[in-house]
Amino acid sequence: MTTASLDRARAGFLMALLAPPIAAWATDSVSDAGQDEPRAGTLETVAELPVNPGNLAVTADGRIFATVHQFRPADARLIEVTGETAYAPWPNAAWNGAFASGPDVLNAPLGIQIDDRERLWVLDNGLPLAPDQEPQAPKLVAFSIADGDLVFRHDFSEDTGPAGSFLNDLAVDAERGFVYIADVGGSAQPALVTLDLNTGSARRFTASEALAAEDVDLVIDGRTLGSEDDDGSLDPARVALNPITLSADGETLFFGAMSGETWYRLPARLLRDGASDGDIAAAIEPVGRKPVSDGASTDAAGNHYFTDLGRNAIGLLGADGEARTLVRDQRLSWPDALSFGEPRWLYVAVNQLHLSPPLNNGVEGGGPPFLILRLRTEDAGLAGR
Repeated sequence: MTTASLDRARAGFLMALLAPPIAAWATDSVSDAGQDEPRAGTLETVAELPVNPGNLAVTADGRIFATVHQFRPADARLIEVTGETAYAPWPNAAWNGAFASGPDVLNAPLGIQIDDRERLWVLDNGLPLAPDQEPQAPKLVAFSIADGDLVFRHDFSEDTGPAGSFLNDLAVDAERGFVYIADVGGSAQPALVTLDLNTGSARRFTASEALAAEDVDLVIDGRTLGSEDDDGSLDPARVALNPITLSADGETLFFGAMSGETWYRLPARLLRDGASDGDIAAAIEPVGRKPVSDGASTDAAGNHYFTDLGRNAIGLLGADGEARTLVRDQRLSWPDALSFGEPRWLYVAVNQLHLSPPLNNGVEGGGPPFLILRLRTEDAGLAGR
């Protein structure tokens, strides 16, 4: 990679973010038998961590896995939460080796999801933060939850994961053998990447304005995020395609821009069947409104949950099309990602990302503890997503 392309990739990455039941260590314990069930809307602290969670995936019996966001590097990049303030590198120390230290290392994992076959899928975007590090080819790997063994690997080519791309989030259809990936774009075009697990082939779709950022500011704690122009004026962040989910039956893909207030849907069969770009673009349609959000989850009843960055909140777009706020809480300081775990418990990774040096003029304005919370919902979701 040339110096110019390396600079473009790094700049694109920065602008992309600018522009088993719950264990006894949970701080707010589950109600014991004979006590009232927690009411919907209850928000509990599960863990207070010294490392910065990126995305998370939770099993049906409450095991919590999380990536460590590369904006605050630590001694591990993929962890299992093992206590109220404790974690362990997962699946082992070798996979958490130093950046670019070998082919079997997680360099910059972010998006993760657990499927119904007890596999943890991990999307490694390969993008560094340190200026002396060269971007690595992005990859998708899957590990067996039972023993941590590697059970799948795909290394993306320049065609599907080009320089300047940022493969960020994913939705897994284990039944049909497809993974859908949101590429926020960075200095490349935002894209939907479809990976056929049956053949190992991948496709990059860019031909829709629905993937682009909308003209919506990201304002947190009264500050508009962005970068300064040469004249000192603020260039507000505009971040494209980011949250992505799949319906419970695997037939509808949902997605939207982080800097956007529209939630879209697309028949997944068009991506599975290799439909033309034109047919795919024509089939994309809005579902309803969403907040400026970094993460999303769709439950079995067709409700959509969003991290609401600007309001320190979790929002809901109901299956009936009604949008509302489920909970607002100061603990939700950049709620990054969502995952259902035990029935009707939606987990939230909170990481104060707006206060990290890359988004805060090079200054660390936040710090531990970083939180894993969980929210009681009216309807049940699918564990791991």
